[in-house]
Amino acid sequence: MAQFQPRVFSGVQPTGYLHLGNYLGAITKFVALQETHDCIYCVVDLHAITVPQKPAELKASIREVTAAFLAAGIDAKKHIVFNQSQVAEHAELAWVLNCVARLGWLNRMTQFKEKAGRDRENVSIGLYDYPILMAADILVYRATHVPVGEDQKQHLELARDIAQKFNLDFGEEISVRGHGEGFFPLPEPLIQGPATRVMSLRDGTKKMSKSDPSDYSRINLSDDADTIAQKIRKAKTDPEPLPSEIEGLAKRPEAENLVGIFAALERSSKAEVLQAYGGVNFSTFKSALIDLTVAKLTPIGKAMAELTQDQAYIDAILGDGAARARVLAQNTMHAVKDILGFVR
Repeated sequence: MAQFQPRVFSGVQPTGYLHLGNYLGAITKFVALQETHDCIYCVVDLHAITVPQKPAELKASIREVTAAFLAAGIDAKKHIVFNQSQVAEHAELAWVLNCVARLGWLNRMTQFKEKAGRDRENVSIGLYDYPILMAADILVYRATHVPVGEDQKQHLELARDIAQKFNLDFGEEISVRGHGEGFFPLPEPLIQGPATRVMSLRDGTKKMSKSDPSDYSRINLSDDADTIAQKIRKAKTDPEPLPSEIEGLAKRPEAENLVGIFAALERSSKAEVLQAYGGVNFSTFKSALIDLTVAKLTPIGKAMAELTQDQAYIDAILGDGAARARVLAQNTMHAVKDILGFVR
């Protein structure tokens, strides 16, 4: 297989309020990866329209996600931050990959079944097909690594399958044109940290979600200190004190979730948290968690509020990032068209 420049790509959907799960599961990883990789971070607005959106709210959400990236510490000068719809090559490559992927592969995607529910015949084709667009998002930059949550790992496997099939189907042309044994890399997942999957504060068996009707199920990045404290105090727990060993968290999803959140915010491990708080009751532990969460999140919330007031600045960041992303994406599409036999 050809040698590829190490490059990270990931995206966040601009739908609803960003919450603690987005921060711990994605944004903190994005910030850390800046130190070791060339990074491309995308606000995936094309993915957002797979379900109905109100245009004014979508535009505000695109800017909010961008503000969250910047407020959390992503350097938009050193790396690339942009919104997906400004780079047409995402959609262009998605069509090519639609013609490479197989129907059976998409039929195995479990997240579509969960999102579509029983009314599968009435959802948009985009909701069914969006894993192909996700593959195009990654492969149009020939990214080698993708920070993903567990729920997106299956989609990354699909991207790898599509890349591999493209490389095999067009292997002769790829080799003749000097791309070695493969044009597209097989992107690797980056799943790290003790709170990769942050669960609801009201139900430790369900993922923390923007779509949950209860605002008490999540901590929004825009929440103030008092709201954060109230939500953590009301978070569901069980009557037993915290265990001293990780094994003691088995079959205690709410306890495990709060311990995982604490560990991720503190950049420690669940085992270290339990060494410090094993045997204490939840009211004591929640007080410590409140202090930690407020200290970590409220500066980000304040910075986001200031940034979103300056729409021109946010739009300039997105425009500059899109221009830089477009250069990379166009290079990929020119090569793909040559490999396919298109005239350009």
